[in-house]
Order: sequence, then C-alpha cells, then structure tokens
Amino acid sequence: MLDIRSISKTFNPGTVNAKKALSNLSLHLDAGDFVTIIGSNGAGKSTLFNAIAGVFYVDEGTILLDGQNLTFLPEYQRSRIIGRLFQDPLKGTAPGMTIEENLALAYLRSTKGSAPFARISKRDKALFRERLSLLHMGLEDRMKQPVGLLSGGQRQALTLLMATLVPPRLLLLDEHTAALDPATAEKVLELTKAIVAKQKITCLMITHNMKQALELGNRTLMMADGNIVLDVGGEERKNMSVEQLLRRFKEGAGHELDNDRILLS
Repeated sequence: MLDIRSISKTFNPGTVNAKKALSNLSLHLDAGDFVTIIGSNGAGKSTLFNAIAGVFYVDEGTILLDGQNLTFLPEYQRSRIIGRLFQDPLKGTAPGMTIEENLALAYLRSTKGSAPFARISKRDKALFRERLSLLHMGLEDRMKQPVGLLSGGQRQALTLLMATLVPPRLLLLDEHTAALDPATAEKVLELTKAIVAKQKITCLMITHNMKQALELGNRTLMMADGNIVLDVGGEERKNMSVEQLLRRFKEGAGHELDNDRILLS
C-alpha cells in the first residue's frame, strides 16, 4: 500500500546549518494499517509526513502509494489522495468561508480534481449535512456560518471530516489533538477512531502519549535521528508496557528518550 524506500533529506546542505532530517528511512504499510508514531522533537516525525505529503522532494529514495510513484508528484496533486490534519486547528480550514464552502472545496478537490466547471449539487449538500450530524456538534444547522466563528475543537472536527469526506488512500494525523483541551481532544480522537474504522482508512498518527501510542491502531513506530528505531505490532505490542517501550527505544536508538512532554504524558 505505502512503500517508502530509503528516503533521505538534508536541509541547508553544504552550510554550517546543514541538518540531516531523514536518513535512509524505509517503511511499508499494508492497506488498513493504523500506525502510531512517537519520538522526541527533531526525531523526523513531521519531516516524514512532509515528505509523504510532498511539501518538499526527498534527496534520495522513493515514495509509492498503491504502486503509484509519488516521489516527484507536486503537493497539490498528492492532496487529492492523501488527507492530513495538523496540530494547529486553524491550519486545515478557511476561516472567512462558510462550513458548507469549506466542505465543498474538500469534496471537489477529491472528486473532480481540477475540473473547471465542477459544481456542488443539492445531493452533495445533503451529504455534507448528514456527515456533519455525525459529529454531534450541531454544525449541520450552521452550514452558512463562517468557520472562523467555530471553536478549536469544532474546527479540528470539521478538518477531520473534510479530510475523510471522500476516503483518502492515506490519512496523516500530526498530533491533531495536542492543542485541544482534554475533553475536546478525547472527543476528536473518538471521532477519528470511528471514521478510520468505518471507512477502513490507512492511517499514520503522530502522538506524544506513549500509552495512547500502544493502545491505538495495530502498530507503533518510534523515531530518532531521522530514522525508525523501533517497529512493533501484533502480540508483542499488545502485551507491551510503557516501561518496556522505553527500554526498547533505548536499545534501538542507543540513548534514552529525553522528551519531557512525552515522558510526563
């Protein structure tokens, strides 16, 4: 399904500020995998997501999705088949546009691509209303209101709906509940699990919560220094404690995890 083969990326090469963010990283995901990713700041987690999404081109290696080579495909073309949520709830929506207009943009991008005369039908609007009602936030009765009037949690839930309105081949979740209050974060996470399970979406999720990383999905990766140092799933993951996860990280990375935010979580 997703095949990442020996990708590397160095920022500011040949300068004193050169930073190797990804180092010969390889990863394979099967269709329907829900994989959690954990690691310290600078480990390469978001850089990996940016490479997959096409924010930049990698220096070496290839990225394939369902056999299609994405390595040099522009970001706007990848966005039709790859959904993404960011940590900042304000990033995924256009605040000056209505809820309906935001959904229409996401829907047309995924279904019509760059068709110049694409339009939203009454049936499409009914679909938007139906999907909004599943969020249980009352947004189906506010479709004509600007998104800028919504709370952070409502905007993140809307962004999740926009990213999955037409099921993407791959969904990237970059700590998408980290900026929300605990109650709202839990609600958005439950929505995420329900949507991913119902639509059988292949998913990669970055989290800073190690307990959550072991409980969600079917596989956990740990990253350090631009590479994957631990990949655990199946019965081994099912029976693994946070303490065992930290021990395995040290064995793979050669040093202890030193991120206070992760450790305190």
